[in-house]
Amino acid sequence: MVIVAVVVDLAWPPFNTFPLLASVSVIAAPMFSLPWTIASGAVACLTGWLLSFRENAEVLSRTNVIGFATLVTLTVVAAFLNRMFAREREQLRTSRQVAEAVQRAMLPTVPERVRGLAMADRYQAAQEEALIGGDLYAVHETPHGLRMVIGDVRGKGTQAVSLVNTLLGVFHAAALQLPDLPSVVQAAETQVRDLNAREEDSPFEDFVTAVFVEILPDRSAFRMANRGHPTPLLVHAGEVTVLEPEEPSLPLGLGDLAGPLVAVDRFDLPPGATLVLFTDGIVEARDRVGAFFDPVPPLTCPLPPEPGAVLDAMLTALFRHTDALEDDAAALAVTRLPDEDASQQTSAAVRP
Repeated sequence: MVIVAVVVDLAWPPFNTFPLLASVSVIAAPMFSLPWTIASGAVACLTGWLLSFRENAEVLSRTNVIGFATLVTLTVVAAFLNRMFAREREQLRTSRQVAEAVQRAMLPTVPERVRGLAMADRYQAAQEEALIGGDLYAVHETPHGLRMVIGDVRGKGTQAVSLVNTLLGVFHAAALQLPDLPSVVQAAETQVRDLNAREEDSPFEDFVTAVFVEILPDRSAFRMANRGHPTPLLVHAGEVTVLEPEEPSLPLGLGDLAGPLVAVDRFDLPPGATLVLFTDGIVEARDRVGAFFDPVPPLTCPLPPEPGAVLDAMLTALFRHTDALEDDAAALAVTRLPDEDASQQTSAAVRP
């Protein structure tokens, strides 16, 4: 704006450039620090004085005095605005940090190793808002195998947090006590529908998209029930398999529309393979032209047989694809260790 004022003054001397210079500090206030905002006002005043001096006009004329007074006044106002903007940005940053900390505190810690399996998790809060999201995941080792869930509650805020907390509690109890995966899914379905029945003031029914997984005790295969959630991936030897269910199912909370049966699919889990589960914050991320992120290409290459490395490769490609997430993103990965690694891990675990 200073350059524009100088160019206009040189091209058309009768034009009063003080209004252009007066806007300099106001424009700088929300963009730069306090010293830079004050410095921009000082540069505008110095530029106005030099332009007045160049025209051989009386520097302290009435017009110039009013113009300089306006520049000084707006610089002071811009300094106050700069402090207000900085305070608001700091409050927003703090609220985002608190929201992410609360979200992480609700999610249980995923063990790194469990009897022949390696696991990793990642959680990334949305960059455009400070609200607590509804992403959830949990892992439980049970006599029936390793049971996992990953899901996303519709909406955000305290209501989503309440539903996440309730679902995690139901999953922990059902995973340990119920004998099969459909029973676990049905317990979660019943809980969500019960909460919907209590929320009389809610204009919409709450629902949860989720994937339930049960890895068999011998780790050779796993069962999966997908309730309207983004399709998991199986990464093995540089190839990615999209684990589409044979029959699509509605999200939790809407099961009364489709009947009581729970569709369960079975997939093999060869040694070195990694099962990748994620929420829709990943697949719904858009680039500048509006294209959605596809997690398959970045995983279709030789990767270390470690779940953390697989998730890091996917998230690195995600942040190359988009500048900011529109929704929270959670990911969970489990790798079947090679048989020799699993044997060494078991021996180390039983050694006195």
